[in-house]
Amino acid sequence: MKTMLSGIKPTGRLTLGNYIGAIREFVKYQDEYEMFIFIANQHALTVPIEAAELRKNTKDLIALYLAAGLDPEKTTIFLQSDVPAHAQLGWIMTCLSGYGELQRMTQFKDKMAKQETGITAGLYTYPSLMAADILLYDPDYVPVGIDQKQHVELTRNLAERFNKRYSDTFKIPEPLVTKVGAKIYDLQNPTKKMSKSESSPKGCIELLDNPAQARNKIKSAITDSLGIIQYDPENQPGLANLITILSALTGESIESIVDRYQGKGYGELKKETGDVVFDFLTDLQKRYKEILDSKIVDKVLEEGAKKANAVANKKVAKVYRKVGLKI
Repeated sequence: MKTMLSGIKPTGRLTLGNYIGAIREFVKYQDEYEMFIFIANQHALTVPIEAAELRKNTKDLIALYLAAGLDPEKTTIFLQSDVPAHAQLGWIMTCLSGYGELQRMTQFKDKMAKQETGITAGLYTYPSLMAADILLYDPDYVPVGIDQKQHVELTRNLAERFNKRYSDTFKIPEPLVTKVGAKIYDLQNPTKKMSKSESSPKGCIELLDNPAQARNKIKSAITDSLGIIQYDPENQPGLANLITILSALTGESIESIVDRYQGKGYGELKKETGDVVFDFLTDLQKRYKEILDSKIVDKVLEEGAKKANAVANKKVAKVYRKVGLKI
């Protein structure tokens, strides 16, 4: 069985875009691959965050993962900080990374271009830690959004660099970009990704939003004045975004939805999509609350840390021998 790995930062609250673009896919993949899913809580420190907020976000995130269908019997779910090998290998990868390579990473480059204040060295070097996160587990595939693909490319470059310098040690992972629903857009600005940190309140649906309010956000979503229901992300991005959401949550193909809505108006499509989102969030939040009440999260993390450490410690020991850190 091939291996797949992914991680997510516990900064802000999870959105519908996170679910459709990532979590929903993980649930499918866990029956096909050996899955490692980690909470990248060390990456969360690259920007200021209160300790209490980080703890709450982390617990909410894991509970939502479980509520969405991730099975700890099939998937190893763990905290990055519970596996010291991540930071250990992260330093090795930092020392392999070129100054220019890290400068080209999107998040750092964008913040520098905007001349934001408070940019940390951690924000600059975190792609090296991300490479370590991946390489510790020798995954065949890393599912990513389109805007994260460059991180996997850096990881591949660092793995090849290490293998060439010290002999074969790391498997070269492949990025796996979801084709349908890879990116869900802001409901009020459909040319911009729905983001837990950047979207407007009316443009973003969070997984813990009141379902009725989420339905209203769909009803007030920006579309266009063409009045024709077709899937055209370039000329009708708002409409295409709604069709993508409806397709992802129902399993109905985009083509079928478009055919079914021939001769109908945007209002009808918004109503159906809003109702589907309402039902989805209602069911998800019910399971989420049951999971928090059961206190299963701590047990899942304890078991996940044991499994992850067993794999990661072997890899970092091998790396330490090869680079000369073990005498």
